Amino acid sequence: MVFGHNTNVTVDGTVFHVQTEDRGVRSAVLDTTVHCRGRVLHRRTSKYQDLLPLDAEREQALKTRLDEQHRTVVEELRSGALQVVAPPMAPARPASGGAPVVTVRAAKNPANDQPGTSTPTAPPADVIAVEMLNPRTWLTGKHATLYLVVRHKAGGAAVSNARVTARVAGAAELTEVSAMSRVDGHAHLEFEMPRLASEDAALVIEAIAGDARGQLRFQLRAKPKMPAVG
Repeated sequence: MVFGHNTNVTVDGTVFHVQTEDRGVRSAVLDTTVHCRGRVLHRRTSKYQDLLPLDAEREQALKTRLDEQHRTVVEELRSGALQVVAPPMAPARPASGGAPVVTVRAAKNPANDQPGTSTPTAPPADVIAVEMLNPRTWLTGKHATLYLVVRHKAGGAAVSNARVTARVAGAAELTEVSAMSRVDGHAHLEFEMPRLASEDAALVIEAIAGDARGQLRFQLRAKPKMPAVG
């Protein structure tokens, strides 16, 4: 059985995401990572080969060990015993090499489009960004689990009550889920990955708060089929 925990810890106004996972009996590793703004800032692992093969009693011991490792990292982060430096908010950049692309924009205000008026060059204050906190571990088999956070582009403050939607473009069937961001800007989405039907398939995540929008895009590639033997 696979266990795991996810906890958000706020330190001096910055939200850090602590994730602890059992990597399964093949690796027999408990893996705890601290994420902030899409980056892994700390990793702590421990092995549990001494509990293999698992039975009911050893599974309970494994869960206790995982709980303790997760709790320790969370408490060290809160107390300052574990010190990590949050990365700066990343600006939007064009697509390259299949890497995730963040685009942020605000809807136009018709009042700014009147003849004789100029469009301001500074970005509006309500531009937002959406970030994935678990970019390396969001897909397990065919099950997608997205931990997301929505923030104001200027200053990085959390955006609550933003509608966060994830859809798979280029899939064989329509797949779309949504949720509202919490007070801390976080949102959690889960769904089963559909079959990909296009070479341009992508996971598209969008956050909308009033007139402001933020978008995150991951290029998807289907795994090649193994050739038949004989």
